[in-house]
Amino acid sequence: MSSIYSKADNDAIISRINQLTPESKALWGKMTVDQMFKHCNEAIIVAFGENKIKVNFFFRLLGRLLKNKVFNNEFQKNSPTAKEFIFTEHYDFETAQKEFIRNFSRFAEGPGTIKLKVHPFWGPMSEEDWNKLMWNHIDHHLRQFGV
Repeated sequence: MSSIYSKADNDAIISRINQLTPESKALWGKMTVDQMFKHCNEAIIVAFGENKIKVNFFFRLLGRLLKNKVFNNEFQKNSPTAKEFIFTEHYDFETAQKEFIRNFSRFAEGPGTIKLKVHPFWGPMSEEDWNKLMWNHIDHHLRQFGV
């Protein structure tokens, strides 16, 4: 599996992000490209402790039960999304893209950039758990937009 911590792999994701334009359309789902940038960025900064989300007991339990299955398989099209990561406004394409790239590139500095050791939904997170979650999530959305 590719790694968010590898400079070469990280650059490959950024290259895919840079292929997108304001006119890029989703192959499935309801998000526009700018909303996808915002969605992915907000999920990324959870790892850095910069987006604190709250999850009720039922969902904390559900996340822990689903973690292994989700982390070890490709994300499915039209999978459910937590309300904290649903964005219906529109955002400046370039600003959202730059923020997404800036934060994703932080992973290439190494696992030490990750500050959150217990995810509010998924539970305890190892460096490899973060790698699987972030890689699969970002790859899923880039494939959603055809890159």
